[in-house]
Amino acid sequence: MPQSPTGRPTLEDVARLADVSLGSASRALSDPSLVKPKTLQRVMQAVEQLGYVRNGAARALASRRTFSVGAVYPTLHNPAFADSIHALQQTLWGFGYQLVVASHEYVEEREYEVVRSIVERGVDGLILVGVEHDQQVFDLVRHRKLPLVLSWSLDQPPYGHSVGFSNHKAAYDLTRAVLARGHKDIAVVCGSRAHNERARQRVSGTADAMAEHGLKLREDWIVEQPLSVEGGKLAMHRILAMEQRPTAIMCNTDTLAIGALHECRMHGIVVPDQMSITGYDDIVLASLTVPPLTTVHIPTAQMGTLCARRLVGLIENRDLGEVPALGHEVIIRESLGQAPSMTTPASIATGAIKNRLMPARIDSDRV
Repeated sequence: MPQSPTGRPTLEDVARLADVSLGSASRALSDPSLVKPKTLQRVMQAVEQLGYVRNGAARALASRRTFSVGAVYPTLHNPAFADSIHALQQTLWGFGYQLVVASHEYVEEREYEVVRSIVERGVDGLILVGVEHDQQVFDLVRHRKLPLVLSWSLDQPPYGHSVGFSNHKAAYDLTRAVLARGHKDIAVVCGSRAHNERARQRVSGTADAMAEHGLKLREDWIVEQPLSVEGGKLAMHRILAMEQRPTAIMCNTDTLAIGALHECRMHGIVVPDQMSITGYDDIVLASLTVPPLTTVHIPTAQMGTLCARRLVGLIENRDLGEVPALGHEVIIRESLGQAPSMTTPASIATGAIKNRLMPARIDSDRV
């Protein structure tokens, strides 16, 4: 059999071996629904036998599409994001698209460069987290006329389409569960609220629920830290150094809550007898902590699936069905208990903690 000048099998080689026309071989690979099953079978057998790989550049030139989608996440360390990315990728594969993933690790100035790098790869569409981004990002995507889906939020973006849930309502409902157990002294541990509507909405959801009970969320009890286990440890270290302590700590991610639980254990604070702790996301580890973590379940996998469907619909200009607003569920576990009769007094040497207290570190980390 004659070979191409490069020595690599060509589409002509596939057609010849399968005993079909070049057009039939091309249609079998680009849109299998257009050819008969027997023809498709012969072509695919020839592809496997020859080890043929389609020329992506030629395919993109012919179709004006690369059949790839970009997704930029704040971090790849958050298990909630990982679950969503997995579902996103699986769904895109079903539509014949590949996923290109990147993160800016919560460095606001880096996001534009990351987005631009992915856009320059010729992706057919883009997925970002949240609706609050630098105007440069929106201008870049708009000028390229690139379909855009923004996840993890229901707010209307300046460009693109939203797929997500109400961060305010989720935090509000969780706070009501905390209040129902008699807690009045409540602190919130979150990422930086600057440039992040999701963090602000979660804090405001807690503040609004407390206000309905005649309570006020103290600004000095809103502790901003990196959204990580280490950030949760640092936040709890800071809280334990306070002369007056809250009886409930509401963490804006489960990873923060896991760090807070660890720090309590290191200082002999019994959860939930002396202090209650809640999380947010309901990652797999949330049910395995000691004690198991009260949290808000977010349908992260469903979010990935719906983002994929919405973006493919925009790329191909076809109706794949309405994308509903996602719900949430408050999951009550043992880390949330009844409030003590009064604000827990310092049971360890506050001065000693203050001497060991690391400087508060406020990063731009946020979910």
